[in-house]
Amino acid sequence: MNERRAIPRPGGAGQASVTPPSGPDRHWRVRHLLLAPHRLGFFLAMVVLASAGGWWALVQFSRMNALLVLPYAVSPSLVHAAVMTFGFIPLFFSGFLFTAGPKWLGVQALEAHQLQVPLLLQATGWLVWVAGGHLAAPLAVAGVLMAWAGLSWVTWRFWRLIRLSEAEDRLHALTIGMACLVGCLSLAGLVGGLLWDAPAVARASVLTGLWGFVVVVYVSVAHRMIPFFTSSALPFITAWRPFWVLWLMLGAAAMEVLAVWVELGGPLQGSAANVWALVRGIFELAAGMVLLWLAWTWGLVQSLRNRLLAMLHIGFVWLGLAFTLGGAAQWLGLWRGAPVLALGSLHALTMGCLASLMLAMVTRVSCGHSGRALVADGIAWSLFWLLQGAVVLRIAAAALPSYAGALLLLTALLWGGLMTTWAVRLGGWYGRLRADGRPG
Repeated sequence: MNERRAIPRPGGAGQASVTPPSGPDRHWRVRHLLLAPHRLGFFLAMVVLASAGGWWALVQFSRMNALLVLPYAVSPSLVHAAVMTFGFIPLFFSGFLFTAGPKWLGVQALEAHQLQVPLLLQATGWLVWVAGGHLAAPLAVAGVLMAWAGLSWVTWRFWRLIRLSEAEDRLHALTIGMACLVGCLSLAGLVGGLLWDAPAVARASVLTGLWGFVVVVYVSVAHRMIPFFTSSALPFITAWRPFWVLWLMLGAAAMEVLAVWVELGGPLQGSAANVWALVRGIFELAAGMVLLWLAWTWGLVQSLRNRLLAMLHIGFVWLGLAFTLGGAAQWLGLWRGAPVLALGSLHALTMGCLASLMLAMVTRVSCGHSGRALVADGIAWSLFWLLQGAVVLRIAAAALPSYAGALLLLTALLWGGLMTTWAVRLGGWYGRLRADGRPG
């Protein structure tokens, strides 16, 4: 197959060779998941997302209720961190990158069946990881190895597209490709930490994957797509995305990776701890202020006229708030002599920024590629604001330790409920033919 030529197709990038049945067929069918890469990737991501959310709510309930006692073979906090970082997000990445990526690179898109095995390996591996966290540590390790194999396979596929491309602008794709390599190495580090009973290394590997893989992909896509979406929906706004902005966001992510390993053995002690907290606090506050300014410059206020666009911009605002909160946490910790609000800033990033952008972007792609209007209807808009409420509850849990148990349970129930609702709704689209009758 010659993958150097961009071959236009009536159904868009990633159309599979599966021929839709003649006549109207509105039934949900498994074979329809192979009509386009985003269908399969997004559907499997939804399965892992809903499962992980329900599982975490169950864990929080067990912590509050002595009637439910769950066995643990692996720390539930580590299981939670890993599945929320590597479980569903890379599957969403695959669905998006193998839909938009070929257009960026000017190459022929892969068909969904070419990604079937690596995506199934990832989804199955993370479900096994969660189960193994309760049943047996070796089972959990086996699950991560399956997920690592799937992610490595997908990374190889994406790098092959990059190598075949003759496009002049490949910067965003190259950045994402490097981030995927970091993700593979981070998963390998998680396995090593588990096998050698080094929980600090396992945790650091997950955080490295969060900042060096997930965040890097997010900011690369945001830099390319948010100005484009904004200028398309609001013609009076010009797309503005200088490359120094991308380098700034990548540098901020790299600094957080460095911080993970500097603090591998726990918070620094003595004068070194004070200097580090001061420097890191200054950096994070400065980065947060610049990112909030960027959100404003990209058209935050103007975007509020368009719900779907507003979801993207509000999600990006949380990135600036996460850095700002992180810097404030460093200085508060320096003043009090103990870490303060660290989990609050972390969840401002993961739930506030990453989850909000995920909900907005996946909803947009799913609407467009299912033949529906590119709008956030009442259901999507309500789910988005429920998510914002969940973020506030989670930050409150970090700020109010006396009420943390109840707030964590409420947060987990709200997160699990809204994400399951979203997953069931959009999952119903992926197994059906397009509403406008077009292929893809």
